Amino acid sequence: MHSDEIANLESTVDEASLRRSERLSDELKAKIQEDASPFRMLTGDRPTGRLHLGHYFGSLKNRVELQKQGVDSWFIVADYQVITDRDAVGEIKDRVFGLVTDYLAVGIDPAKAVIFPHSQIPALNELVLPFLSIVTDSELRRNPTVKAELDASGNRPMSGLLLTYPVHQAADILFCKANVVPVGKDQLPHLEQARVIAQRFDKRYGRPAGATHPIFPRPQALLSEAPSVLGLDGQKMSKSRGNTIELGMSADETAKLLKKAVTDSERRITYDPVNRPEVSNLVQLTALATNRDPHEVADEIGDGGAGTLKRVTTEAINEMMAPIRARRLEIENDQAIVEQVLRDGIARATEQAEETLREVHEALHMIYLS
Repeated sequence: MHSDEIANLESTVDEASLRRSERLSDELKAKIQEDASPFRMLTGDRPTGRLHLGHYFGSLKNRVELQKQGVDSWFIVADYQVITDRDAVGEIKDRVFGLVTDYLAVGIDPAKAVIFPHSQIPALNELVLPFLSIVTDSELRRNPTVKAELDASGNRPMSGLLLTYPVHQAADILFCKANVVPVGKDQLPHLEQARVIAQRFDKRYGRPAGATHPIFPRPQALLSEAPSVLGLDGQKMSKSRGNTIELGMSADETAKLLKKAVTDSERRITYDPVNRPEVSNLVQLTALATNRDPHEVADEIGDGGAGTLKRVTTEAINEMMAPIRARRLEIENDQAIVEQVLRDGIARATEQAEETLREVHEALHMIYLS
């Protein structure tokens, strides 16, 4: 078979797999809407910088909605993952506290959520050891996200932590027995690795005596329907590019940034993401902030030009962000709130991790003392 035929075959297989994932995700959403009580969600972020509007529209807003629907919600601050591709952690405490502050400000309810940094949960991290015994070196090297992270690091020598990144992420998901993981399409390989580990562990090592179910459920992907939000320069919104509107910014800071946003010279405003990505991005931000259709927003602005578009976008975002900013300021002025949320989350996650690890040790026949 020629190389182009192989590529076409792989593309067809990948497309078929994606379609199947989308179908299963739609079925999962329907089940959650019907009864959310059987579901536990694990999601989170690396504390590498402040969260921005891309994060909000891309994932945070959906996480809040899932929690409101009644999904048992666990949020991981993936602090160990900061050093998968970096030489130092930087101001990590400030970033962790800032991340949790953003979570609370956007509406995540700490009374119903478990929020914790995985570095503080020893039993969680110990799960990486038995998990490593059931994955191969070649599997890890083929993982698309590992390849992408390596490319993003400038092809520096791959660390063992980066290579085993999918296994650590599997431990994050499986330790709390999450059965729902919100992901983008590009993150499906990571979730599949967690599913494979859950299945292989049960097949190879079995279960605690008397157990009728596997220790680890096979987590399902809840595919994000998040829109693609560009940065203010028309490129991908990214903390490293400095083209974001951070959740912690003031209304004046937001207005100044939007005033500098890239548009084009055509006066009439239309929503055309392919041919007018910069203008369409501002139209979409306005639509997202006001829960309207972007075509309707564009038609309303009409011949108002870029100036009117930027003004309308600024007003929409600042109005949407007002309660979030108020809540954020309240939390920033009382860091004891964040400390208590982390204290509670670490305690709850530790309890769960130790319980799961005990089951793992029983399956491995590594309980030596009663």
